[in-house]
Amino acid sequence: MKPQIKVEQNYEFRRELNQVHKANRRQAGAVLQPDEVMVDESWNIVVGSNPHPVLLAAARDLQDYFLVSMNLHLSLCQKADSSPAILLTVKEDVGQKRSYHFEVTEKQISICGTDPAGTGQGCYYLEDLMNLREAPFVTKDRFFRKPLFSPRMVHSGWGLDQFPDAHLNAIAHAGFDSVLLFVKGPHQTTHGVMDFNDLIDRCEHFGLGVYFYSYLPSFKSPDDPDAGTFFDSSFGEVFKQSPKAKGIILVGESCCFPSKDPNTTGREGDYSNTKNEGIADPRITPGFWPCNDYPQWLNAVKKSIRKHAPKAEIVFWTYNWGKIDEKYRLELIRNLPKDIILQATFEMFEVINKYPNHQMVQPDYSITFPGPGQYFSSEAQCAKECGLRLYTMSNTAGRTWDFGVAPYVPTPQQWFKRFRAMREAQKNWGLSGVMDSHHYGWYPSPISECAKWSFWSPEVDLEQLLYRIAVRDFGEKAASEAVAAWQLWSDAINSYTPGFDDQAGPLRVGPSYPLIFHPILYPHTEQKMQFPTTPLSPVGARWLHPMYNPEHIYGQTNCGRRIHEDIKIMSAALQTYDQGTALMTRALTKVPDEKRITAAKLAGVGEFCGNSIRTMIHVKRWWILNKRLEIEYDFSVANAILDEMVDIVNAEMTNVEATIPLVQADSLLGWEASMDYMCDAKHLQWKIRQLNNLLNTLQIYRKSLCRHPNMTR
Repeated sequence: MKPQIKVEQNYEFRRELNQVHKANRRQAGAVLQPDEVMVDESWNIVVGSNPHPVLLAAARDLQDYFLVSMNLHLSLCQKADSSPAILLTVKEDVGQKRSYHFEVTEKQISICGTDPAGTGQGCYYLEDLMNLREAPFVTKDRFFRKPLFSPRMVHSGWGLDQFPDAHLNAIAHAGFDSVLLFVKGPHQTTHGVMDFNDLIDRCEHFGLGVYFYSYLPSFKSPDDPDAGTFFDSSFGEVFKQSPKAKGIILVGESCCFPSKDPNTTGREGDYSNTKNEGIADPRITPGFWPCNDYPQWLNAVKKSIRKHAPKAEIVFWTYNWGKIDEKYRLELIRNLPKDIILQATFEMFEVINKYPNHQMVQPDYSITFPGPGQYFSSEAQCAKECGLRLYTMSNTAGRTWDFGVAPYVPTPQQWFKRFRAMREAQKNWGLSGVMDSHHYGWYPSPISECAKWSFWSPEVDLEQLLYRIAVRDFGEKAASEAVAAWQLWSDAINSYTPGFDDQAGPLRVGPSYPLIFHPILYPHTEQKMQFPTTPLSPVGARWLHPMYNPEHIYGQTNCGRRIHEDIKIMSAALQTYDQGTALMTRALTKVPDEKRITAAKLAGVGEFCGNSIRTMIHVKRWWILNKRLEIEYDFSVANAILDEMVDIVNAEMTNVEATIPLVQADSLLGWEASMDYMCDAKHLQWKIRQLNNLLNTLQIYRKSLCRHPNMTR
C-alpha cells in the first residue's frame, strides 16, 4: 500500500530546494563504532582570526547543518582552546584549487583547503559523511581530496536564470563550482533584466563562478570594416560591465555569422525558404557547419571580450555539427586559436548499431547511451594533439531530454557508466571541464549526489555508495530492493535509443502529450493544436511538436521500418522498467515512517518516467495506425484499425489517470525551467478531455467506413 502524501501546489518544490540542510537526519539508534569519532555540543567550529568571507560562510553553514540536521548547537570561534574542534584553515596552492586536506583524530577534525572554496568543499564533505551515517559520527582518517573537473557548470533548477542564495548554496554543496546564465545583452537574460554583478558577488560568497551562455547579437563577418565596433557593442559591452564573469559559451546555432565557407548559405536560418523563391538551398546555414572562417570570427569575439576581462574563458561548443564529416570538423579544430577552449557533447550523434533490424543516431541529450560517442572521441583526440583545453556537455547533473519534465533520470547504474567514461576521457584526452546541465537546470537527486562523489579523487566504489544512499533514504529493510529497482530501470533505459522526434514529442512532456487523429475531418482544428502553456514559460510550446511526425535522419533507418522496430524494443524495455517499478513499490512498504515522504518521491520520479515510456509507445502505435487508416481500401480492415485505435486511447487514458496522483504528490514532476509546467495535473486533465474528444472523433469517422446507400457495388 502506497503512503498517502498531501497534494502539493505548483512551485511548492522550491521550498524543498531552499532547505539545503534536511531536518532531523540523526537516527536515534545509531551506534558509535571503535574507529569513529562523535561530534557533540562540547565541540567548537574554529575559523581563525580575520577569516576569508568564503571560509566564514562555509563555517556558518556547517554550524547550521549541525543544528538543523544533527540537532546539535556548536559554537563558532576564532581561536582554538582545549575543547574538541572542527578546525577550518586555508593553505594556498594555486595548482590545486578547491581541494582540501581532511584529517579526523579523537579531538579534532581538520579541514585545510588549498583556497577558501576548498575549505568549503571539505565542510560539505563532512556533512555528506554524516548524512550517509545518519549521525554526527565520522571515521578517523587522513587524506587529500581534489576535484577532477573544473569548471562544473549548471543552469538554475529553481527557475530559468533565477538564482536565490539558497539555491546557490545548494549548488555549491552539490559539488558544482559555476553557474550558467543565458545572456542577451548587458544585464539582460531570457526573462528580463538582471544585475549580473550582484549575481557574481553572491556566487563568490559560495565559492562559485558565473559563465555566460551567449544569446548575444553575433551575425557579423569579422572581415567587415565595422566588425570591431559591432563585437565591442555586444560581447565586449557585456564583459565591460561585468568583467568578473568567468567566461562565455559559444554554440553555432546561437552564434551564427555570415560565413564565406562555400559549404554554407552564408545566411541565418531561413527554414521557410523565403529568400530563395521558396526553393530550398541545398547548403546548410553557417551555425550548423564547422565553417573554415570560424577562427577569424572567434578571434574578433575574443578580442572584444578580453579588452575588459583578460582571463575570460572563450568556450567554443561544437554541438551543431557533430554529424558533419570528420575531416571538416577536425580541420576547423586544428585552426582554432590556441587560447580558447573546445567543448563537445559526450554522447550525441553516435550511430547505434546494436539492433537487429534498424539503426539509430543518438539524439541530444540522453543517457540511453553512456558514451563517449565517436564525434566526441575524435574531437577530444584532436584537441589533445592541438594543445586545446577540453570541456564536455555531459548532463551529469542528472537531467536529460529523455524525460523532459522529470527532475532527473532515475537510472543510477546507467549513469555510473558515464561517470567512469568521463574519468577515462580525462586520462586519455585531458578532459578538464564539464557543463553538467542545460536549460532544464539541476535538482538534488541520487544521480547528482553520485556524480559529486565520482568526480573527486580518490575514487569511490559507486555501487557501495548507492547502497548507502538507499539505506539513508529508504531504510535498511528496503534498501536492497530499491537498488535492484534502480538496476532494472537502468537496464531498461540502456536497451533503446529515442529519436529526436520522441524527445521533442512524448518524452519532452510525458503523459500529457496528445494523440492527434491524422485524417482530416472538417473542421480540422485539432491537427493545428496549440499545446497549452503557462504565462511563465519563456519558450511556450516552441520546443514541442504536438502532432507526432517522425523525422527521417541521415544515418538512421527510415521511419517505415524504424517505428515498428522501436515499438518492439521499447515495449520490451517497458516490461523491464515495470518490473523495477513493482519492486520499488514493494520496497516502499518496508520504509520507516520518518523516511516515507522522501522514499515515495524517489519512487514517484521513477514511476512517472515509466508512464512517459508508455505514452511514447502508444504514440508510435497511434502514428502507424493513422498512416494505415488513411490509405486502407477495405472497410472491414479500416474498422479493425479503428478498434485498435480506440484501445490505444483507452489504455492511454488509464496511463494519464495513473500519473495524476504522482504529479500532485510532487510539484517538481511535470515542470521544466524553460517550459514551466507542461505535465502537471491541469495538463493531464486537459489530456483526458482531449482523449474523450478523440473517442468522439473516431466514432464520427467510422460512419464513413461503410457502403453508401447510392453505391451500386
